[in-house]
Amino acid sequence: MKAARFHGRKDIRIEEVPEPELRPGAVAIDVAWCGICGTDLHEYLDGPIFCPAPGHPHPLSHEESPVTLGHEFSGTVSALGEGVADLAVGDSVVVEPYFVCDECGPCRAGNYHLCEKMGFIGLAGGGGGLSEKIVVDRRWVHPIGDIPLDQAALIEPLSVAHHAVRRSDASAGDVALVGGAGPIGLLVAAVLKAEGVTVIMSELSDARKAKARETGVADHVIDPSQEDLIARVREITGGFGADVAFECTSVNAVLDQLFDAVKPTGVIVNVSIWGKPAQLDMQKLVLKEIDLRGTIAYVRDHAATIKLVQEGKVDLEPFITGRIALDDLIDEGFDTLINRNETAVKIIVHP
Repeated sequence: MKAARFHGRKDIRIEEVPEPELRPGAVAIDVAWCGICGTDLHEYLDGPIFCPAPGHPHPLSHEESPVTLGHEFSGTVSALGEGVADLAVGDSVVVEPYFVCDECGPCRAGNYHLCEKMGFIGLAGGGGGLSEKIVVDRRWVHPIGDIPLDQAALIEPLSVAHHAVRRSDASAGDVALVGGAGPIGLLVAAVLKAEGVTVIMSELSDARKAKARETGVADHVIDPSQEDLIARVREITGGFGADVAFECTSVNAVLDQLFDAVKPTGVIVNVSIWGKPAQLDMQKLVLKEIDLRGTIAYVRDHAATIKLVQEGKVDLEPFITGRIALDDLIDEGFDTLINRNETAVKIIVHP
């Protein structure tokens, strides 16, 4: 079968590889659609990062590069391994793409997303969604009912957003400021709106501002290069400041603004992955008693995330801005997202 294989920095090849073999307790899936994630772009430009380097196999997958990429994917069940009785051939599913050890302190505490050996299917090995077929342990396979399979490829990043919102403790009636209207920022805003939170979006890009408006995920879209963001937030909140804020850019200037924009005792959730250490004005954190929280991936979020989509509270269709074939992955996918990222939000691939 065809698969996109990471060999090294700026070296991803579409190759023929053996089809995966079904094993007991696992599910065989024909991949329908797979999203291209920012993590995939980082691997391409600067990797190996999450992909295991040659000669350094991942401790759980036992694989090393080259590995098959793709961790945001949907598909159809094609076969069931021995012992799997609660799914049926033909079911539409998505995958929570983890390797975890189930033995370390975080795993034993129920925080499997913080596993000391954690890896992602489609980065650390185990096959990936940028291939025609994959076999995954049943525990990570989530049925999605009648959600269209192309939209379902966005369930994984939407689960990232859902977990970030859970980390914030935001509730209906609150006001949230989202810094950055990239794919994750937009999906964070979508979850917030679904939960009854008023959303202020801060963004410079004209295309991303337009996407925030046309999808309806933001009540207010502010360009901080054109308006005084802090003054506008205070105006919207009656002088109090935002209850919660989300950093979705890994840009220090954005983080700085969030500290000024939240109310005293407000919560800031850092969602983005930083390529270098951030600078932080600790006086602002101390004097306003701000609560700064981290968030990574998801843990027991997929079921609630799928329910948001099934109930129509989140519409994923508008966030898909491109559909391409696997053979066009680099030219029409990676190149667009790296060099023309204002023209695309989420590009999905049909293997």
